[in-house]
Amino acid sequence: MSNIFLVGTHWGDEGKGKIVDVLSECADACIRFQGGHNAGHTLVINGVTTILHLIPSGILRDNCKSIIGNGVVVSLDALNQEIMSLKNAGIKIDKKLFISKNCHIILPSHVALDVAREQALADRSIGTTGRGIGPTYEDKVSRRGIRLEDFESNVFESKSSELMSYHNFILENYYQQNKIDVEKTVTDMRTEYEKIKHLVCDTTALINDLSSKSNCIFEGAQGTMLDVDHGTYPYVTSSNTTLAGLLSGSGFNVNKLDYSLGILKAYTTRVGHGPFPSELDNEIGKNIAKWGGEKGATTGRDRRCGWLDSKILKKSIQLNRINGLALTKLDVLDNLDKIKICIDYGDINYQTLTTPNVKYIEMDGWEKPTVGINSFNDLPSNAQRYIEKIEELCETRIAMISTGPDRRQVICRDDLFAK
Repeated sequence: MSNIFLVGTHWGDEGKGKIVDVLSECADACIRFQGGHNAGHTLVINGVTTILHLIPSGILRDNCKSIIGNGVVVSLDALNQEIMSLKNAGIKIDKKLFISKNCHIILPSHVALDVAREQALADRSIGTTGRGIGPTYEDKVSRRGIRLEDFESNVFESKSSELMSYHNFILENYYQQNKIDVEKTVTDMRTEYEKIKHLVCDTTALINDLSSKSNCIFEGAQGTMLDVDHGTYPYVTSSNTTLAGLLSGSGFNVNKLDYSLGILKAYTTRVGHGPFPSELDNEIGKNIAKWGGEKGATTGRDRRCGWLDSKILKKSIQLNRINGLALTKLDVLDNLDKIKICIDYGDINYQTLTTPNVKYIEMDGWEKPTVGINSFNDLPSNAQRYIEKIEELCETRIAMISTGPDRRQVICRDDLFAK
C-alpha cells in the first residue's frame, strides 16, 4: 500500500483537485490537512463540474473515505452547505466523511475582522478572500480558539461568547464597525454543529490506521509559495501548505509517507496581491487567462498569469521532498508559437513588488491541439520537448500530464501507487 502527498508547487490553483480525483480511483482515503473554505478544487466528471471548498476531492468516489484533518479551520455554515449540495447531487456522505474533533471553527466575528482589516489596509491589503481564515488561525495560535470538541463540553457557550466579545471590542473601538450578535451566533452555531455531529471523531487515529493498510492521498489547499513560513511573506495564507503542514495538520506518521507529488501548471498563476516575477502583463497573459478559464473557484477573482517559474519550482521540490510532478493545463498553451520558461531573477522588492533581472529561455510552441491526448508519444514533438525541458531544469520526472479538465483527459506515465 502507498501513501501519497500532493502539493501545489507555486501559488495554488495548479489543478490539485483534478489530480486527486484521478488518483482516488485507487485510493481508500483522501485527507485534507490545512486551510479553510478560502480554497476551491474544481472537478469535471463526464462534463459535470463540481467545486469543493472544504471536503476532500475523494468524496466523489464511492470507495474512498474523505477526512478533514485537525489543521483545517471550519466554517460550519459553509461545510453544511457543501454537504447539502453533494447530497442533492446524489453523492453519499455518511460513513464516507470524517471530521477531526480538533478542527478550529470560524466565527462570524472572524469574518468581520478579516474584512475590516483588508478595508483598513486599503492599497496595502494582502488580498485575502475575506472568509475569516487568518483571524481563526490567530486565535488558534493564541490558545483562545474554539474547536469542534468544545461543543461537547459545558463551556462552549461561555468560551465562544467570551471570544466574540473580545472580537466585538476590536471591531467597534478600533475598526469602527458594527459588532456581532453574540447570543444569536452561539445559538446558530449549536444548530449547525448538530447537523455534522455524527461525522466528528478522532481523525488522527483513523488516518494512521488507514495509512498502515490502505492507499491514502493527502491534499492541501493553496500552494507552496503561500506557506506562512516559506512563501512570499506577507502575501501568503495563514497556515503551512507544505510537507510540514501535512504532518501537523493530520497527525500522520512521516515514516509512512511513500511519495510526494508536486502539482504545477504549464504556466504560472497567482490570485491576489504579491510579487510575481514571471507575470505577463500583456496580451499573451490575457489570452492565457481566457484560454485557461483563470478565475478563482472560491471567489471568482481573476488570476494573474505568467510563464512557468522554474526557480520557484526547484525550491518547492526541495521543501516538499517531491519525488515526481503532475503537469496540468498543457492544452492551454496549444495556440502559442513561442513559449518561455523563467529560470532566474534577482531579489524581490517587497515594497514595490518588482523583481529585477528576470531571465527566460524561449522554446518553440507546438500550435497543435493536445486536448484529451492520453499518451506521451502522441503529443506534438514540441510539447514533448517542453515537458522534457521542465524535467531537465528541475531534475524531477513529470509522472502525470493533464490535457483537459475531465478526469479522463490525463496521461499517466507512472503508477504512483506502485512506487
